[in-house]
Amino acid sequence: MLLGIFSRTAEPLAITAPPQASITSPNSNITGPTMFRCPLLILFAILGATTNPVRADDWPQWFGPQRDGIWREQGIVASFPKDGPPVRWRTPIGSGYGGPAVANQRVYVMDRVLTGPKMKKGSIGKERVLCLEETTGKIIWTHEYDCPYQVAYPAGPRVTPVVAAGKIYTLGTMGDLLCLDALKGDVLWSKNLRKEYQAPTQNWGFSAHPLLDGDQLICIVGGDAVAVAFHKDTGKELWRALPGAEAGYCPPMIYTFAGKRQLIIWHPSAVNALDPETGKLYWSQPFKVSNGLTIAMPRLADNQLFVSAFYNGPMMLKLDNDKPGASVLWRGKSGSEQSRLTDGLHCLMSTPVIKDGYIYGVCSYGQLRCLEAATGKRIWESFKATSGDEVRWGNAFLIPHEDRYFIFDERGNLMLARLTPKGYEEISRAKILEPTNRAAGREVVWSHPAFANRSMYARNDKELVCVSLAAP
Repeated sequence: MLLGIFSRTAEPLAITAPPQASITSPNSNITGPTMFRCPLLILFAILGATTNPVRADDWPQWFGPQRDGIWREQGIVASFPKDGPPVRWRTPIGSGYGGPAVANQRVYVMDRVLTGPKMKKGSIGKERVLCLEETTGKIIWTHEYDCPYQVAYPAGPRVTPVVAAGKIYTLGTMGDLLCLDALKGDVLWSKNLRKEYQAPTQNWGFSAHPLLDGDQLICIVGGDAVAVAFHKDTGKELWRALPGAEAGYCPPMIYTFAGKRQLIIWHPSAVNALDPETGKLYWSQPFKVSNGLTIAMPRLADNQLFVSAFYNGPMMLKLDNDKPGASVLWRGKSGSEQSRLTDGLHCLMSTPVIKDGYIYGVCSYGQLRCLEAATGKRIWESFKATSGDEVRWGNAFLIPHEDRYFIFDERGNLMLARLTPKGYEEISRAKILEPTNRAAGREVVWSHPAFANRSMYARNDKELVCVSLAAP
């Protein structure tokens, strides 16, 4: 069973949607002249059909309403039409790796436009926050600021905005943390984390998606502290934790276990659990990760917490049932990212999924793999849902929906498939975007899509597209 549930609702979850209801259709027994003798019945049936739509959900932060990457909307296609999902709109935007957020009939995304020459490691340009109308893709407002880059892969921002209670929170590649008015784009407060916390610029910049929990905005910073909590309305620091360690790129997540809400911070030296109210350390399990590549979010299933790194492979922790604590259940045996040498799962950008005792994730060279969660034993692997062949950093994002998965690969393809211990079973495939970002010697799309309003929203370095996935 997939778990990713807060015991206390975080603000992004407070965005409400119409109550779920079935679409009502006219009584099929009323035909011919009888219909004309029952005008009120027909009117009630029509009103029922038009005023009780299937619930439309928002996607107000990275990984969705519950920050677990699961799409829960109903009324979604069982397979794609022959020509692929209908395109609702396409809007030109600048470059970036950060995915969109969708809330309250608006779409928010970050991008970057160049204003000066490219350099060996960096470029001169402006980061932007864009607000679009959800129904048309029309840009409503833009907020921009100068932001010279001094990082590898300087295509643009890496982080998905967080939207809640009329505010939008964004984090740029060089540490610009902003709180904006969601309707107008006005700046409510801002900070530069790199300067205020003496945080060194990591090779790939600030990439960990902030977590909004109650009145706190929890960010991965580095320098003086790996994790820092700010008041969501003022930007005032509430607490800081884990000083003196490399920050990494992994998004923070809160899980409830042993009667405690535990804030999981995975940095390149250890997996840690903190009290999210105070930043107090509950437990820490050492796990040295090469090149700072803690990226994929830790996954909880039953009493097991799973992490996976590109070079160092997987580790499964067993959580203590009585009090906050953890011990190693198993670890991968390979310390190499080379595909023929890896025994388990060496994740890079894509967060794996755990379901019914099995782990599904993308390994170092694009292998979609299935592991047995209890032991780490590999069950199968396939290249069909990723790069199509063995390529370094081959990637696809896995989004569970009911009994199947939507899979968005680095070539801009969207697949609908089933993943089981028996293997990969593809239902449909469609081309959604052209890969426009050159990395690892090929063109790729490396941004996570959003799923809301029975649609998918995805971006490359030239456009943001919305396609309908609504059932007929």
